[in-house]
Amino acid sequence: MTGRVVVVGVGNPLRGDDGVGPAAVEALRGRVPDDTVLAVSDGEPARLLDLWRDATTVIVAEALRTHPARPGELHTLTPAEAAGHARATASTHTFGLGACLALAEALGRMPPRLVVHAVEVADVELGEPLSDPVRSALPELTDRVAATVRQAYVSHGT
Repeated sequence: MTGRVVVVGVGNPLRGDDGVGPAAVEALRGRVPDDTVLAVSDGEPARLLDLWRDATTVIVAEALRTHPARPGELHTLTPAEAAGHARATASTHTFGLGACLALAEALGRMPPRLVVHAVEVADVELGEPLSDPVRSALPELTDRVAATVRQAYVSHGT
């Protein structure tokens, strides 16, 4: 079985820690097979659904805001867990991943496999760089995403 693997870094690099998803995608360049789709999204649900159309595996790198915050803490979430976190916490995006997952489910456009790798954030203010805890977590976030990509190719038999 072969499959299309898509990695989406969700966030805005101009809003502090919200840029961790796009930063993870940049760090993946050259570390994953060439046919892996690497994309960045602002989190708008229709654009996310377009990015993962016909994908067998979708891996999302995302910022997560929790209360109380533990900036830099990493999470690996299933779609159900991601939707639960989205309801219980504030997304750093207008609609959030939970709204996107609900829309995908309603439209029958959920990929066969979706994994969310998220890092808890501290600051999402406009014009700020990644905070120290999130910058320190970026290599491990990138490693987790890369490992999930490798696992997807093994399970696809490619």
